[in-house]
Amino acid sequence: MLHTDIPTRDDVDTLAAVRQHPCVSVYLSTTPLPQDSDKARVELKNRLAETVQQLRDANTDKSVIEAVQETLGDLVEDSDFWRSLSYSLAIFATPTSVRTFRLPNRLSGALEVSDRFYLKPLLRAVTFPQAAFVLALAQNSVRLLEISAEGPVYAVPVPGLPSDVASSVGLPSISGRSQDGHSMNGRIQGSEGQKVRMRQYARAIDRALRPVLSGLDLPLVLAAAEPLAGIYPSVNSYPNLTEGIIAGNPEETPDEELGRAARGILDQRYAVELETLKDRMASRAAHGRAVTDLSDVARAATYGAVETLFVDIDRSVPGVVDEQTGAITLSDTEDAVTYGVVDEILRRALLSGAEIFAVRADDIPGGGAVAAGVRFVV
Repeated sequence: MLHTDIPTRDDVDTLAAVRQHPCVSVYLSTTPLPQDSDKARVELKNRLAETVQQLRDANTDKSVIEAVQETLGDLVEDSDFWRSLSYSLAIFATPTSVRTFRLPNRLSGALEVSDRFYLKPLLRAVTFPQAAFVLALAQNSVRLLEISAEGPVYAVPVPGLPSDVASSVGLPSISGRSQDGHSMNGRIQGSEGQKVRMRQYARAIDRALRPVLSGLDLPLVLAAAEPLAGIYPSVNSYPNLTEGIIAGNPEETPDEELGRAARGILDQRYAVELETLKDRMASRAAHGRAVTDLSDVARAATYGAVETLFVDIDRSVPGVVDEQTGAITLSDTEDAVTYGVVDEILRRALLSGAEIFAVRADDIPGGGAVAAGVRFVV
């Protein structure tokens, strides 16, 4: 099973509100394979050594450095933690605390030491998770699968999940007739009776899935043939069931093929979302409520004017942003004093309740490092 901890908006807002020195942000490339865990642990050890050197260069108090070493060192030594990973690991540490998120996205490794956390890569996982569940539903079987952007498809154990329509409703079959040919229920017969039983089956599946999916935001893609393809959405209680369905009997389709089909549905879904967002930005620009210049966006974020923010996940702009005016001072290097200007813009926009979309360069309106739709002109 793929182990993920995709952050909620509340998680991100909590991290964005932290201001103390030092805040250590580490991103590691990992895999779900237990045999690869030692490589990730060694990488974190190396990042910890780099962190200590940066803190020493910034003349940080020795006791603070030792506290950071202890906090991250404890994580390195936690063998149970390293057995259950995904494709990336985000770590946010202070001298007194550490938070981790196992992410299904493949993120580049990074280390940032500052007085605030480096959140931009984390927002990519929130914007487009690149992971989903597939509910492979047929009359005689049902299984839940978990997929990511790459890699194998994992079967997810679901306690209490029905095995088929008939057994879920306590009948030997759903034909509507007993072995002697008489109706098993005078009120429910033929195709109408079968649909009633299938709806009961679908409800039982939905009940079994609730504790497994509770609190998650990943899309759920349905793979089913009619009439179950039409019945299940009518009883589903999970809010992220996709409109796109993998048609056909999933009993005849290998898990990896279902995974590829689900990724296609996700790609289409995200492409539509991006186009809608770009159209909205174009409309705002026509009314003077969109800004793309880095300095203008920094000023708007400082005054709480940003309503929607696009950030380039791959662009790094070292420097500082003035606390009062939002004026930018660029730097040639990154150290324990400076921080990413783009990430600071993101942090300020988060704290004012803005929508954040961490995307690739080609998807940034205006082609810069950032673009923003604003509530008012600053």
